[in-house]
Amino acid sequence: MELIQGIGLLLAALTVFSLFSTYAPHGNKAMGGLAAAAIASFLVEAVHAYITGDFIGIEFLKQTGLAAGSMGGPAAAALVALALGVSPVLAIVAAISVKGSGILAGFIAGYLCSFLSKWIERKFPDGIDMIVGAIVIAPIAYLIAFYSGPVVDHGMGIIGGAITQATTTSPYIMGFLLGGLINVISTSPLSSMALTAVLGLTGLPMGIAAIACVGGSFGNGVIFKRLKLGDRSRIIAVMMEALTQADIVSRNAFKVYTCNFFCGAFPGMVAVYFVIINDAPGTASAIPGLLAPFAFNDATSVLLAIVCAAILGAAAAAITTEIHIRIAKRKGLPLNNEGNTGNEVNTSKEGSKGYADIEAIAA
Repeated sequence: MELIQGIGLLLAALTVFSLFSTYAPHGNKAMGGLAAAAIASFLVEAVHAYITGDFIGIEFLKQTGLAAGSMGGPAAAALVALALGVSPVLAIVAAISVKGSGILAGFIAGYLCSFLSKWIERKFPDGIDMIVGAIVIAPIAYLIAFYSGPVVDHGMGIIGGAITQATTTSPYIMGFLLGGLINVISTSPLSSMALTAVLGLTGLPMGIAAIACVGGSFGNGVIFKRLKLGDRSRIIAVMMEALTQADIVSRNAFKVYTCNFFCGAFPGMVAVYFVIINDAPGTASAIPGLLAPFAFNDATSVLLAIVCAAILGAAAAAITTEIHIRIAKRKGLPLNNEGNTGNEVNTSKEGSKGYADIEAIAA
């Protein structure tokens, strides 16, 4: 029941974020701002507070990282507002007004205030709009963050706690499922960094997410290479940060996601085997996931986990892409939606329908 509850709540959170990204006004842009805020705050915190600070011992860099990590809410408010086209001055007004709030409260404040800010910019002359906006936006942003923060933090805390508890009782199953889901999210419009930051994941669940993304980055390289998705520069880019290739992934979503899941699931189990702890939330991406675990674990264990995750991620990609390649050859269909197959293409209605049926059933 704890396993079902943990995965169920995670899927519920993913559903809410997906619906928001798809149907809310400018939802996709707002989620992009949230992802950028996770990079600006939690990535800097992970690298400088825990790696160059605690691990290497440079004190001022540690303080730099801790300062960045404490500004997740203001970063989200500013970057979400900027993503929605708000003037920089009013975006910063909203940001500094929510100092001390969590990243999700800042996100809500920045998103809602962006509509009011743009209304003020339309209704008032240049110059006056800035003064009126600053006076009006500041208290409203503060109130939104003040009242929404405890509610959303409590809700996300319940989900994060359920995931942690499920990981404690069924570690390898959760390693498989959580690792697979986080790796799929890392290549989707939803940011895995933003999600894990919002959920406040720490400990072994965050270690699973980090190592899954590291193994998944090698898997992504194999997927793009074998399915002929882009040139060499695209392959390198998707291994470093999957979201940079969102355009290709979205055009080949079924193939990429079905491969991605297993590329993260087995590395997630590796993280459980080596008991990789990660107390830096929001580091579920290839580069921060590679660095952050060194701050909380024995270096040898982390290196072994990374090597095993890379091997298993690449192997899972090779096997799953082989399945897609054989299906495409059997049906005489394009290997991808990039116009590069390497095989003769059957453009008949029957052939297209056959593979469409397979995709529909699997989805």
